Amino acid sequence: MPIYILVIDYILGIIMWTLIGRTAMNIFQREDSEFFFMKIFVRFTNPIIRLFKFITPSFIAHPIVPLYVAWFFYMIRFYLIPYLLGYSVMGMLSFPLESEIANEIYRIFGKN
Repeated sequence: MPIYILVIDYILGIIMWTLIGRTAMNIFQREDSEFFFMKIFVRFTNPIIRLFKFITPSFIAHPIVPLYVAWFFYMIRFYLIPYLLGYSVMGMLSFPLESEIANEIYRIFGKN
């Protein structure tokens, strides 16, 4: 698998998981919270959420908007990238970031 594909997937994966993390953090913290991690999540994800504002329906509750935007990154990673690379089966090549993380967890905890 070409390295540029991995780099693109890792970047899209990090963005997707950061948006999901912001949604999860928003359950326990307000967006204007002084908690360090919430500040970081908000600071890094606000520009991305602004980019998707034109396709975000107004009826979606504000705390759920990052999850809605994360869904687009999921769709790009799972369907668009394999399609553009010419794979006939959707999902092939999907989620190398998560695959690497799972392999590392299995290695650490001795699962073969």
